[in-house]
Amino acid sequence: MGTRYGSFSLALILVFAPLVKFVDSKCVLFNFGESNSDNGGFVAGLGFYLGPPSGRTFFNRTTGRFSDGRLYIDFICEGLKIKFLSHYLESSGSDFTHGVNFAVAGASTVTNGTFPLATQVLQFLHFKNKTRELRPQGRGSLIGEDEFRDAMYSFDIGQNDISIGFTANFTYQQVLETLPATISRIKDAILSIIANGGRKIWIYNTGPLGCLPQTLALRKKENSTLDSVGCLADYNNAAMAFNALLDQMCHDLRSQYHNLTIVCTDMYVIKYDLFANPTKYGFEHPLMACCGHGGPPYNYRNLMTCGQPTATACPVGTRAVSWDGVHYTEAANEIIASKILSARYSKPSIKLSRLCH
Repeated sequence: MGTRYGSFSLALILVFAPLVKFVDSKCVLFNFGESNSDNGGFVAGLGFYLGPPSGRTFFNRTTGRFSDGRLYIDFICEGLKIKFLSHYLESSGSDFTHGVNFAVAGASTVTNGTFPLATQVLQFLHFKNKTRELRPQGRGSLIGEDEFRDAMYSFDIGQNDISIGFTANFTYQQVLETLPATISRIKDAILSIIANGGRKIWIYNTGPLGCLPQTLALRKKENSTLDSVGCLADYNNAAMAFNALLDQMCHDLRSQYHNLTIVCTDMYVIKYDLFANPTKYGFEHPLMACCGHGGPPYNYRNLMTCGQPTATACPVGTRAVSWDGVHYTEAANEIIASKILSARYSKPSIKLSRLCH
């Protein structure tokens, strides 16, 4: 999941990097968030070793992604025909031609964690200023002022903020009471991007936390209420309450900034469908981690998680929704990205490809 971060609210920026084939595109993407879109920031920034079997699909090596392969943001870059985004914190081999990824695993909007949202926004401002300084010398990313203005800014954060309250044993009502402050911090971050010239903002709401194998394995109690799919109802209800407030924030921003494009995508509906209708996508045991320990029903045990010697991964080619109990598999991420790119789950219904010019 994400990390805790500062008091800014973020505007969504999508930063894209190259895949097998890409065309020279004017599309520039800047992305802010947590582990669902972190392609190596946590590993690079903290020197964390994320070993096998992570990255076994597509890359055939570890890449700092909390998945067996590509993340949804990688598939979005492919769909936009731009390079995979390089991470801001990666010191070697980075290519910022098509933008930057600032997302870091564990990030949240509060400041008592690693690389919170507010810090990510400050990193972007530093990047932009440094680019301006180096551009006349023909150095740096060479992203121009027009490209900064026309870039996509994507935000995918909030999941960890909700989880923090439950982990601290807050009551459901107490968790709900923390949500307005979280939304306010996200809005502050977005306003900071707008104040610095951003015109295209893409905001993702949060997914069904109560369906994650980790949540079910560690937080389910005898008296816990489960929904029809088998997910923890309080966690999912808190996520939906957060999403309702985020939707209102998006509406308010659109009303205030008529000349900007502000799109909000319903990640909750996209992801929940993977758990509720797994056979539609060829998945089996959607509430069970592919890589973990303990077997059914969740294959998740604390301190025996994916990457530890005591954990094992499902056979290559297995159609699983959850990779390690917290994050999604490449197969799930591909479906998530295809639905994002379709615009059917976005408000207003605008395709990323249409904005990415």
